[in-house]
Amino acid sequence: MRGAVHGHQEGAAETAASPRQPLPRPTGPVGSGRPRSSYVYAIGRADSALDATAPRLTGLRSGRLRTVTAGRLTALVSSVPADDFSTEGMKAQLENLTELEEIARTHHAVVEGAHRAGTVLPMRLATVYLDDDRVRAVLRERGAEFTALLSRLEGHAELGVKVYADPHAPAADPPPAAGGPDPAASAVSPGRAYLQRRRAQRRTQRDAYRAAGAVAEEVRSRATALARDLVVHRPQQGELASGAGENIANEAYLVPADRIREFHRALARLTDGAPGVRVEVTGPWAPYSFATPPTGAGARDDG
Repeated sequence: MRGAVHGHQEGAAETAASPRQPLPRPTGPVGSGRPRSSYVYAIGRADSALDATAPRLTGLRSGRLRTVTAGRLTALVSSVPADDFSTEGMKAQLENLTELEEIARTHHAVVEGAHRAGTVLPMRLATVYLDDDRVRAVLRERGAEFTALLSRLEGHAELGVKVYADPHAPAADPPPAAGGPDPAASAVSPGRAYLQRRRAQRRTQRDAYRAAGAVAEEVRSRATALARDLVVHRPQQGELASGAGENIANEAYLVPADRIREFHRALARLTDGAPGVRVEVTGPWAPYSFATPPTGAGARDDG
């Protein structure tokens, strides 16, 4: 799962299109009696398959999805309780890991479902507007920007690449010494043996990080030759990092759909002969990391 909880989807958080809008509270009840706001998952072209896709997807709080159209753009939307998704309500939900995971998981599932149907612009987690009329107004106000981004993303997907260094991974067995074991080795004192082990551990750690750095450079060299764009994310730590070792490189690539297999092949077996180094390729995902206007290849996203 990508977004805030995923290690795309990587994501999450992980990056997406539009910053969450500060909202006034609706003045009257809609539907069930509780004031409702419009939660936007993704934006596509009005002539896309979003209208047919919406009924097959389920939004937050099991809400029905619908499309809101203005001009040549369509937003994929569901209704959410206004108080839960106000600035104060979202702050409370984001502090609750269970609720945060549910929001991120549902958001990601909707975006990925829409992405399978055609080119979409993923919106940032918890992009909420007062009502559908405000969504239409935003589509008109930012129509040129959204249309340009959709054109840029057409026929592309996001692939995530992470490089890990694990100095505790088993090292390759050294070749046997000529002439058999050293008889002097058994005479080493416990203290000296401890120091020797510590020096060997430090060498192993340095070697693992040095090898991981070299692999990361080769990854970028090969990947950028096949990708249209690159975004460098901060390395993931703690629960966000998957598997053993330390994440030393965390990058997203915008890859043409017809080069995805070639991309995977290009990065295969890069860690052969490099114990303690691991490369993880995820995706293809909806292009979360590229749903903002480009600022040049290699633009860093520290958010």
